[in-house]
Amino acid sequence: MEKTVPHILVRGLTMAYGDFLIQRDLTFTINRGDIFIVMGGSGCGKSTLLRHLVGLQRPAKGELLYGDVSFWDADPEERERIMMNFGILYQSGALWSSLTLGENVALPLQQYTNLSSDEIREVVALKLSLVGLSGFEEYYPSEISGGMKKRAGLARAMALDPDILFLDEPSSGLDPISAYQLDELILELRESLGATVVIVTHELASIFAVGNNSVFLDIEAKTMIAAGDPKRLLLQEKDSRIINFLTRGKGLQRE
Repeated sequence: MEKTVPHILVRGLTMAYGDFLIQRDLTFTINRGDIFIVMGGSGCGKSTLLRHLVGLQRPAKGELLYGDVSFWDADPEERERIMMNFGILYQSGALWSSLTLGENVALPLQQYTNLSSDEIREVVALKLSLVGLSGFEEYYPSEISGGMKKRAGLARAMALDPDILFLDEPSSGLDPISAYQLDELILELRESLGATVVIVTHELASIFAVGNNSVFLDIEAKTMIAAGDPKRLLLQEKDSRIINFLTRGKGLQRE
């Protein structure tokens, strides 16, 4: 059996906006190579947790460790080094509308590497081919479908070969076939790149198709009430809040 190696450790994390508590006492581990799902009902703090994980918001309390480095205890240079290993796909795709797909993917390479123009073009072509968009370098975001925009955003997120991909509602707004294709792409990329993937989503099909680890945030308890493989949670959990979420309120008939 393959040994699990912790990649991100969250210890006693409390998230708040001033005196307004979002979530408290979050403690879980994301292992290297996981496709980790952050799930829970609307307004429970899923996207806020993602902001904490990518270093955009400091916790009110608790600790985030990447490997053996405590992110907020590290000096700014060390934090910057850690963040350079992140790739982020925003919910809308967040492509620059005035730039072609090729220029969008090239942007982080131009800003953070010393590659030549020819080398950048080669990397851009490779990243777009990985997401099934070979030959679309000169297209603008307005000229492609929503699913293609998500894939182009994913290509940009992978531009710097990150160790960790953070995906915010990647299937949101997609039709079932496009969502399925994106799920398959995420699985393929995890296998080929060896990256750890953290996904914020409420889409059940995606949760069960790609997730092998998860945390469940509850809006009323304002804390996590479960963690682990979503498929195992569906079969073993007895908490009605988790079962109702994972079955769209239909409950689960156990023999």
